[in-house]
Amino acid sequence: MVRKVTRRRFLESGARAGIALAAACHLKASAAAAPTSPNARWRIGCIGMRYQGSVITREALPYGDVVAICDVDRHVREQARASFGSTAQIFENYQDLLDRQDVDVVLIGTPDHWHAKMLIDSCRAKKDVYCEKPLTLTVAEGQRIGEVVRETGRVVQVGTWQRSDARFRQAAEMVQAGRIGGLRRIVVVMGKNKTGGPFSPQPVPRNFNWNLWQGQTPDVPYIPERSHYTFRWWYEYSGGEMTDTGAHHLDIAQWGAGLQHTGPVEITGTARLPAVENGYNVALDYHATYRYANGVELEVLDSPRGDYNRDGIMFEGDAGRIFVNRGALAGRAVEELAKRPLRREDFRLYAGDNLARPEQSGKLDAIKNHMGNFYDCTLSRQTPISDVVSQHRSVSLCHLGNIAMQIGTKLAWNPDTEQFTDAPAANKLLRRDQRKGFEIG
Repeated sequence: MVRKVTRRRFLESGARAGIALAAACHLKASAAAAPTSPNARWRIGCIGMRYQGSVITREALPYGDVVAICDVDRHVREQARASFGSTAQIFENYQDLLDRQDVDVVLIGTPDHWHAKMLIDSCRAKKDVYCEKPLTLTVAEGQRIGEVVRETGRVVQVGTWQRSDARFRQAAEMVQAGRIGGLRRIVVVMGKNKTGGPFSPQPVPRNFNWNLWQGQTPDVPYIPERSHYTFRWWYEYSGGEMTDTGAHHLDIAQWGAGLQHTGPVEITGTARLPAVENGYNVALDYHATYRYANGVELEVLDSPRGDYNRDGIMFEGDAGRIFVNRGALAGRAVEELAKRPLRREDFRLYAGDNLARPEQSGKLDAIKNHMGNFYDCTLSRQTPISDVVSQHRSVSLCHLGNIAMQIGTKLAWNPDTEQFTDAPAANKLLRRDQRKGFEIG
């Protein structure tokens, strides 16, 4: 049947084929099988082609062909075209890429401040989307993304690939299965933010469209340290480690706690903020605590201390603890799995897939799993493992922590209305002004 339909119709209406593929892969593979029919292959448009954009494009190649590439840096987009088949059309402005009718799927690997608008515009252009994390720059952006994804019916996978890593998935399922008793506390250790500056404005390179790169953010003189990887250390474009590592670790924390569709009711944040003109402006030292309505407490540390001596996530219950990071899954409950395994047929956080064993896991393996899950869902039209609803809640946790650090007092949060209680200054920080011409509709 696949050979009788166009690629577009296959991706739009191939639910039965997708379900069959997912069922087959459940038994033997950690990622979706590569399509054998040309009509089953994605036609891929890639936006943002520095490191992570290239990583996710490479993992998408088993499922499709790159037909369009966009980057505001001419050198980057030309290099990307040479790396991915030399036949893709290249663009400076992503809107021109979205106008192409032969693009089925869009991969977004840009800096954080562009994620929401590009995702929304892609959905409205009838494309399915794989968008890098963090999903948003503000809480308001996440609310708008949810509305547009519901309106358009597009499939969107957020790049929080730790959900597709066997260690993190197993830790979360064990916590929900009661293997450490009732959950009481979660401690997340991330990392220090970078320091630097003051930096000097420089002439804009001829190959680089600085105006487009800035997007919704204020128009400022070009400073190389604002762009490329180091954009993470400026609140204008990102949120430091709170949104970088936090988009991964805080997501797993809420997932394991079964709180992925809600949020805390109280947040406290402290930070030492730099005061360097034209320098990195994210917190030099930071700490946040969250309390949920069910009594669970979540604490964020910016560096190891005491019992929490490694980057990662510690789940603490009244009958034990489980620690997980990208290299370890540990705790008495983990050791007991040999005698009392967690039966996947009895308990799973996400149905219809199978992951590699923990000892086989790694970042690239997990991204392969994550991309395979996205492929399956573009066929079946099912919800991906990192859906926009739960990911909005996860990245909101990051934003709320940063807001609490800036306000400097304990804040009450209503997770139903997604507003602070009696804190107008904090509520103003849930959204940002957007530069004319780059507003999110």
